[in-house]
Amino acid sequence: MDCLFCKIVAGTIPSPRVYEDEDCIAIADIHPQAPTHILVIPREHISSLAEATEEDRELLGHLLWVTSQIARDKNLKNGYRTVFNSGDDGGQTVDHLHIHLLGGRSLSWPPG
Repeated sequence: MDCLFCKIVAGTIPSPRVYEDEDCIAIADIHPQAPTHILVIPREHISSLAEATEEDRELLGHLLWVTSQIARDKNLKNGYRTVFNSGDDGGQTVDHLHIHLLGGRSLSWPPG
C-alpha cells in the first residue's frame, strides 16, 4: 500500500509517537496549526470517515477516547478542537482516517 499513514503505523517512515496501543497511534502534525496539533491514526486503513462502516463503530469511539486522554495529558484545560476531514471538499489530504487534536490557543470559528 502506498499510504503515508500506513507506512508511519508500520514504522517504515519513522515518526515519534505521542501515544500508541493495539488500535491506534498518535503523532505530532508536521505542519502544526496550533501549539498542540496531534494526529490520532487508526492502525487499520480506513480511507475516510465517509468510508467507515458499522463494524468500525467501536474503533471510532476508541479514537475519540484516546484523543480526549491526550488532551488531558497535554493539559488542554481551556479547551481544544477535534477535527475529522473527509474528502477533497472537507480538506482531507491523506486518504487514511485520522483525528486532528488542536489546542493551546484560542481557536476561531468558522475554521475554514
